[in-house]
Amino acid sequence: MSVAPEAAVAGRLSFVDRYLAVWILVAMAVGLGLGRAVPGLGGALAQVTVAGVSLPIALGLLVMMYPVLAKVRYDRLDTVTRDRRLLLPSLLLNWIVGPAVMFALAWLFLPDLPEYRTGLIIVGLARCIAMVVIWNDLACGDREAAAVLVALNSVFQVIAFSALGWFYLSALPGWLGLQQAGLDVSVWEIARSVLIFLGIPLAAGYLTRRFGEQVKGRAWYEAQLIPRIGPFALYGLLFTIVVLFALQGDAITARPLDVARIALPLLVYFALMWAGSMALGRAVGLDYPRTTTLAFTAAGNNFELAIAVAIATFGATSGQALAGVVGPLIEVPVLIGLVYVALHARRFFVAPRPPAEEGRTRACQARGLR
Repeated sequence: MSVAPEAAVAGRLSFVDRYLAVWILVAMAVGLGLGRAVPGLGGALAQVTVAGVSLPIALGLLVMMYPVLAKVRYDRLDTVTRDRRLLLPSLLLNWIVGPAVMFALAWLFLPDLPEYRTGLIIVGLARCIAMVVIWNDLACGDREAAAVLVALNSVFQVIAFSALGWFYLSALPGWLGLQQAGLDVSVWEIARSVLIFLGIPLAAGYLTRRFGEQVKGRAWYEAQLIPRIGPFALYGLLFTIVVLFALQGDAITARPLDVARIALPLLVYFALMWAGSMALGRAVGLDYPRTTTLAFTAAGNNFELAIAVAIATFGATSGQALAGVVGPLIEVPVLIGLVYVALHARRFFVAPRPPAEEGRTRACQARGLR
């Protein structure tokens, strides 16, 4: 009896990759369980920090991002930088639409909870530069495009974050007759976050590819080395999720109604930004990989920076900090779900993939069919 091509490809996927959604749910449950079962675990993890973020989280993110950025073909980046249909919508979505949508949702859903509202607005201002690379890779987005858009977001983050914080927390509420808030964060703090969470893995990935190809050639690099380091991206993701949930397991289970109120506008935000970006990408004629990259970079947020800013400005036990932490706790399951939605949406994009990418395309199709 013959075996369907999709089933054959699915059978060759790694055990972790094959049941990724299950492992993420398990990691969330393990983290929550540890946070509740081990007294003082969250406090101990939070005491060791880098750029205002727990060191275990930072290490998990670096391990997660490095293999994905090592897969990027950096000699193809010029094809992305010339694509105005991708770059201009990305800037529009990330730096105009995204913060405005989060501001509106925060005031709509949390008019009586100013601390949580401020925390959500800060989350909306921090555009994604880290975890988006793995969502994009799992959804078979364009790796080179993701590298360029993440770098672009990083530059704008250093330049615009403080100004946007003043605008959305002080100036705009004042014009509208609403309650105002302040945000005290230096450009150096933002730049440090970018350098740690993007600069280190990006440099490591670039140097790995450059020297690997120089010594052994591209064929060996992509056929031998990448399969060996690739699984560490998912291991890093699962480790990061466990630590995130362990850090706030006590607060999440102790204040479920507060978490639910913070979660609702976040759910609406992720759905609106992702679906709107997918529709916009298709409308301007982007292919599936670049539309997917556009959608995930627009929907994701830099929770590392948001948490660091909230803690530095308002304190580790503040409502603003809790809202920042709830952000990734909602983002992780929602965006992994949107990975599968994206894979099923491939049928609406007819542009063919290059022959060299056929193996990856078939693997993505298999993942999406499960």
